[in-house]
Amino acid sequence: MQQGKLMHSTPAGILYPPENHMETFAETPRHDQQLAQQVDHLVSKLDHYRQQSETLQKVNTLHQRLSGLLDLPTMIETTSIWLMEHVHHDLIGFYSDEHQKMHMYCSDHGPVRKKAIQVAENSLKKTPPTQHSPKDIVFQCDSCLKNNDGNYVLYRNKLPFSENEIAFIRQTCAIIDAPVQRALEFEQVFAQAHKDPLTNLPNRNVFNERIPSLIDQANRYNHPLTLASLDLDNFKAVNDSMGHLYGDQVLQQVTAVLNEQIRLSDMLVRMGGDEFILVLPDTDIHSAKCITDRLCKAVDNLNIVTPKGTLGVSIGIAQWHEGLSLSKWLEIADDTLYKAKESGKGQVFHSIGSLH
Repeated sequence: MQQGKLMHSTPAGILYPPENHMETFAETPRHDQQLAQQVDHLVSKLDHYRQQSETLQKVNTLHQRLSGLLDLPTMIETTSIWLMEHVHHDLIGFYSDEHQKMHMYCSDHGPVRKKAIQVAENSLKKTPPTQHSPKDIVFQCDSCLKNNDGNYVLYRNKLPFSENEIAFIRQTCAIIDAPVQRALEFEQVFAQAHKDPLTNLPNRNVFNERIPSLIDQANRYNHPLTLASLDLDNFKAVNDSMGHLYGDQVLQQVTAVLNEQIRLSDMLVRMGGDEFILVLPDTDIHSAKCITDRLCKAVDNLNIVTPKGTLGVSIGIAQWHEGLSLSKWLEIADDTLYKAKESGKGQVFHSIGSLH
């Protein structure tokens, strides 16, 4: 018979383990449960670290794509293309009230694109929305730029953004704040060096530097792009009869009313003298006609009378198409401008005639 410490017997002669060994066996299920909980906790932490690692990889990719970019339109486009891999959306936009800058990138086409841009513009400017489907989903995120200036908007038709997607969008906006601030400051310095001192409009150098990228985007994404060539009617008579100082004041008045009629995404340039060029992204020839008709009316409403007649503006418009060189595009716009002048001034023409 073994020692009682190891075994003890009953009157029937059956051997049992000591009582402390019985307690150990009873605690085994509890021990297994605790071990399972520890394993679950460890797996959860590993999954959390894995997700963090994946997010850091995504963020690093965005940083790499934005590094070296200085122009805001390309920055917004680059962010949208990157974000599309993780959160589906139709449009991303940015607006700075202080800098009066609005840039949007939209992957849609046709009427859907037009509606998306309109809804986003209303959201960015915080204006009352126009009529649009209740299924349109807009998510707006304020930036953390200097002076709390600027906000972002994402638009997606029909499908609401999930909580995880919204969290990822907020993180993305926080990441691009610094590059966007850099771009705004660069544009401010750029504008001071490339601004017409009389009208504060961009000058010819700005047009020459920016138009290639606008053409490239229109070509790459098959989006419409229209150019308008503007020339004031009877402006020489203003200078001849009232003096150049008054002529300068007239140019400033004309610039002010033109700016009131165009969009923030458009580019109005003073090419020299009383000649201007207006670049209209995401705008076909017929929409451009509506915009430029308003310009003619706005200048006419100034009611500036000269010995040669009332000051007005004649406009020639031409839509870019694949294979059309910049020089030929400008030539077509200029030709249509002079047709407008020859046909009575103060009106809009395009390459196949007047669009009344």
